[in-house]
Amino acid sequence: MNRKSIRRNLTLSLCALFLLTSCATVPLTGRRQLDLLPSGTMLTLSFQQYDDFIKTNKVITGTPESRLVKEVGRRIADAVEEYLRANGQSARIANYQWEFNLVQSDEANAWCLPGGKVVVYSGLLPITQDATGLAVVMGHEIAHAVAKHGDERMSQGMIASMGTAALSVAMESSPQETQQVWMSAFGLGAQYGVMLPFSRLHESEADHLGLIFMALAGYDPAKAVNFWERMAQMKGGAGVPEFMSSHPSDRSRIQRIHEQLPEAKGYYRK
Repeated sequence: MNRKSIRRNLTLSLCALFLLTSCATVPLTGRRQLDLLPSGTMLTLSFQQYDDFIKTNKVITGTPESRLVKEVGRRIADAVEEYLRANGQSARIANYQWEFNLVQSDEANAWCLPGGKVVVYSGLLPITQDATGLAVVMGHEIAHAVAKHGDERMSQGMIASMGTAALSVAMESSPQETQQVWMSAFGLGAQYGVMLPFSRLHESEADHLGLIFMALAGYDPAKAVNFWERMAQMKGGAGVPEFMSSHPSDRSRIQRIHEQLPEAKGYYRK
């Protein structure tokens, strides 16, 4: 074997070792995931983006609806913290700064950034209808953050665009590219492409964890079926075909939720 081949094999071996030691395990599901990013850096990026969003959008305060968003979010966050603490996984959400806001928008949407920054759009409330419906959505979105789906997507994006360079080095040498990877990791500017299958996996995993999180917080997970049926009716059955969408089809999602309900009910505390 010549010297060039030896160097190439050594490099591949080191890269494989680096990736292997940069894996984490998603709570409850046990799925192994790639996580290359320093938590502090990820949270700094997240908090900056969240602050910019809040400054440029109308936050609803002092209404029964906004108080309900905060109440449901706090109950789920408390339940998640208690579960992770009891299972020795508190480090996964260390330095989270939970915040729950209702924002004025006709869009039926919600999201949670790393660090526990949760936003619910007012256009979603006619579909959630009550606290349990909100718990379905907020449990799902909080699950994305707890499972570190954004971190995983960004780790994949960093490798695709920059190789296995350390994030701190990448940010210093290519701050614009790093920012673009962050935006794509959270669906802000992401396009149909190689990340799509991972996104569908994350959506299904968030459904699974979200059921358990809402059950731990005292909300009936069986009501999740009713919520997703209402979502399907709102779209009038004209949703994007599953193979072109980052979200599971309504039929697939509801079927999987039915299958996962026995497990989730085991965590239900009335």
